[in-house]
Amino acid sequence: MGHYYYHLLFLGFTLLQSYSVSGYGPNQRAQKKGDIILGGLFPIHFGVTVKDQDLKSRPEATKCIRYNFRGFRWLQAMIFAIEEINNSMKFLPNITLGYRIFDTCNAVSKGLEATLSFVAQNKIDSLNLDEFCNCSDYIPSTIAVVGATGSGISTAVANLLGLFYIPQVSYASSSRLLSNKNEYKAFLRTIPNDEQQATAMAEIIEHFQWNWVGTLAADDDYGRPGIDKFREEAEERDICIDFNEMISQHHTQKEVEDLADIIQNSSAKVIVVFSNGPDLEPLIQEIVRRNITGRIWLASEAWASSSLIAKPEYFHVVGGTIGFALRAGRIPGFHEFLKKVHPSRSSDNGFVKEFWEETFNCYFTEESRNAKMKHSTKSRARPPCTGEENITSVETPYLDYTHLRISYNVYVAVYSIAHALQDIYDCKPGKGIFANGSCADIKKVEAWQVLNHLLHLKFTNSMGEQVDFDEQGDLKGNYTIINWQLSTEDESVVFQEVGNYNADAKPSDRLNINDKKILWSGFSKVVPFSNCSRDCVPGTRKGIIEGEPTCCFECVACAEGEFSDESDASACTKCPNDFWSNENHTSCIAKEIEYLSWTEPFGIALTIFAILGILMTSFVLGVFIKFRNTPIVKATNRELSYLLLFSLICCFSSSLIFIGEPRDWTCRLRQPAFGISFVLCISCILVKTNRVLLVFEAKIPTSLHRKWVGLNLQFLLVFLCILVQIVTCVIWLYTAPPSSYRNHELEDEIIFITCDEGSLMALGFLIGYTCLLAAICFFFAFKSRKLPENFNEAKFITFSMLIFFIVWISFIPAYVSTYGKFVSAVEVIAILASSFGLLGCIYFNKCYIILFKPSRNTIEEVRCSTAAHAFKVAARATLRRSTLSRKRSNSIGGSTVSSPSSSICSRSVHDEPITMEMQRCSKQKVSFGSGTVTLSLSFEETGRYATVSRNMRRRNSMEAKYSDDFLMKHNALIPLQNCDTANDTRCKVMGNNGSGTLESLDGSKEYTKNTEEMSSNTSINSRNLVDGTIVDNAINS
Repeated sequence: MGHYYYHLLFLGFTLLQSYSVSGYGPNQRAQKKGDIILGGLFPIHFGVTVKDQDLKSRPEATKCIRYNFRGFRWLQAMIFAIEEINNSMKFLPNITLGYRIFDTCNAVSKGLEATLSFVAQNKIDSLNLDEFCNCSDYIPSTIAVVGATGSGISTAVANLLGLFYIPQVSYASSSRLLSNKNEYKAFLRTIPNDEQQATAMAEIIEHFQWNWVGTLAADDDYGRPGIDKFREEAEERDICIDFNEMISQHHTQKEVEDLADIIQNSSAKVIVVFSNGPDLEPLIQEIVRRNITGRIWLASEAWASSSLIAKPEYFHVVGGTIGFALRAGRIPGFHEFLKKVHPSRSSDNGFVKEFWEETFNCYFTEESRNAKMKHSTKSRARPPCTGEENITSVETPYLDYTHLRISYNVYVAVYSIAHALQDIYDCKPGKGIFANGSCADIKKVEAWQVLNHLLHLKFTNSMGEQVDFDEQGDLKGNYTIINWQLSTEDESVVFQEVGNYNADAKPSDRLNINDKKILWSGFSKVVPFSNCSRDCVPGTRKGIIEGEPTCCFECVACAEGEFSDESDASACTKCPNDFWSNENHTSCIAKEIEYLSWTEPFGIALTIFAILGILMTSFVLGVFIKFRNTPIVKATNRELSYLLLFSLICCFSSSLIFIGEPRDWTCRLRQPAFGISFVLCISCILVKTNRVLLVFEAKIPTSLHRKWVGLNLQFLLVFLCILVQIVTCVIWLYTAPPSSYRNHELEDEIIFITCDEGSLMALGFLIGYTCLLAAICFFFAFKSRKLPENFNEAKFITFSMLIFFIVWISFIPAYVSTYGKFVSAVEVIAILASSFGLLGCIYFNKCYIILFKPSRNTIEEVRCSTAAHAFKVAARATLRRSTLSRKRSNSIGGSTVSSPSSSICSRSVHDEPITMEMQRCSKQKVSFGSGTVTLSLSFEETGRYATVSRNMRRRNSMEAKYSDDFLMKHNALIPLQNCDTANDTRCKVMGNNGSGTLESLDGSKEYTKNTEEMSSNTSINSRNLVDGTIVDNAINS
């Protein structure tokens, strides 16, 4: 029969526990196993949905709404304290504290629902059912509960926990009713009760000589006792109360509007409010909607720092509020702990995911089915959470570390329980506080034993203050008096400490307040009078109130840019053009002057990059001058390279003119300097690219070609290109010269000193002409991108022009959309970016070869590449003719045409008869995208060879200085096997006496030791290619 009783009892409490926690899924609790479990009750949400339950169907569970970031921070304070205790060698060695924390949603029903979970688990644990079942998910009893927040919730929870003597340590419930130990046997708190606060409110009103006030109180166990105590204190001090009303977050809109009417029609300007934030918020919203201003709010501790009310959009209504706040405490390491919160690292805390979603306005896709239904409407409007968001990049009350008040109370509450457990742990038999001096067993400790130790507890907290609960379970505490002000940095509401209240001091010394720190209504230094009308302080003006006598007027703050420096001003005076009103609108201050300064970090960074560009360009110029006689430098046209590097130095230097305070001469100099420098740079690149293209496109270089690629003509072309830009700048400076300009219109409080360009059309032409030259240069560079690349930088020029276009195309929208100093900054960035792009793309590869790969800086490298290019040109021509002949034969029908052969023969430098040795001729195959050409290399004497031979003798005599074995008396073949300059291939040249090869240092290429003369006697456009002509023309011109 006994076993049957235990089974029924076990089933009953299991059902009770299942019911009690039915609304708390994995994501609605924070739970961690431990040897001893502490419970927690925190308002993670501000309220619950209210639905009419007609009982025609199963009632739906209430849902929590409106996330409370401060409530989550309080929860984190409890977890931080528990982890700190577990990691400490001082507290409870070999014993781990766990926790079970629930969300009360600021509702009594939810608080009781969570409390039932604690009680049910304790009763199941007390049955000692280990002999009937082996529960793997065993949870020990909850030996103490930290919470709740509101006094109304704590009252209901204390009634239930008191039945089982489970200690409850509240961190924010201050109702004086909870001090009644006949009803609330197990209740303690780390916050002073409201009797001290009500007395302090009455003393503040007396201090400022007010005698006409209104009162509002929450309709619960916190507001009613608090306002009753205040009325008692006010009556003793002859303070009259105009109206006394109750408020609640569950009031209908009609009731809220009636309360707003009472406040609006009352002549009492001081309003004392005993309430919490959620209960007061509906009324404040209505007052804000009606724009009821000029009231002085005296706030109780529960809403004095509430994030629901302390909003910038409410500030014109509640600004200047005088409130009572708990003394702020210090929790070392807590700020870093708050920043470490992350869903992936908080598996024990089921509230983290919702916190992450509310903070970053996103949702997690891997939610459970119920959670997905919960967030179904949110997920349609929010992006998914990635988990890579940065918690420090957003501003929320969660990370507000300026004043830890409630969080510190939570911290002290947890440590109070820990000290009580430590006393049990250290207890010596015979010296305990239980019967006959006995001690409790820490491994089997019960809640009532912990309660007894809490009532006898004395310890010093982290701030050096004595923690000692009195007979009512209260702590003697002090209050900090705060004033709501508007931050000048981000226009947020800040709580400025203006005094304190010490309940333990003698009556004359309890209140200590600094009147000079207070800003009434958010801006005034004058103490207001709570009568029909009060004097308008400086910074305000008189405003007529319709339907009221002339003595009843309201004070209206001066508009931005206006001020008043006298009391009872009828109108505000407008500030001069170069001045703006101060924060209080009592005077005008000089506007801030802003431009791209040399001393600000942004200007310093741009200057450093400009100087770095000048130094790098100068270094490259020095390298080219030192190695001016090497093939790489000679192949890149030394003189133009020097001019190009000089122009880049000018480009980097021109960017420095944009930094500093704009003056007339700098405004007139900077755009022409920038435009001429860049045109000089682009024109040099254009002439270089065009020259290389002309050389390699020429069939046989003639005097005309040499004239076109001559050095004098190149400089002439550069000069002509610059001349156009110079003429443009001269016309611009003559007709509409730029000048310095002080802009007052962009922002009210700042004067931007900028350059008025005079003519945007001229500026557009200056940049457009530069881009036009860059486009032509890009065309030539792209066209010549496949020419021999050992010394031709066409590909790199193509990339540099692409960078140039990207930078200046991006510059246009950035230039148009910015204003002030950022206009100059955008142009400086564009100049530096395009200049670095040109410098890096064109000269990095060459400097790398010159300084680190000298084996590639040889004449053989250049000639091998040139020979390969000439051979490929001939092969392509042969292929085109072969294809054309085949098509022609097919059209005739039956006739066959043999493909012509390309004869590339070497000639003797002494006009000796050429021996026809067929065995020395070979056939070479060159593959292209359209087919394969077989080139038969043979040696034929033609009537036209005499002239070519004479030219070749001159070329060969010049080549002799580069190679002692250059001259060959017999025929030579130049089989170009698998040679492609676009890849690292090998080039071999075979002569009469064998083959000579030159292996590079890195072993990746073989170059010809002897450069051969080539002449192609084919029918392909009668093209004759003479080796040495192109090379010498490219290198020596």
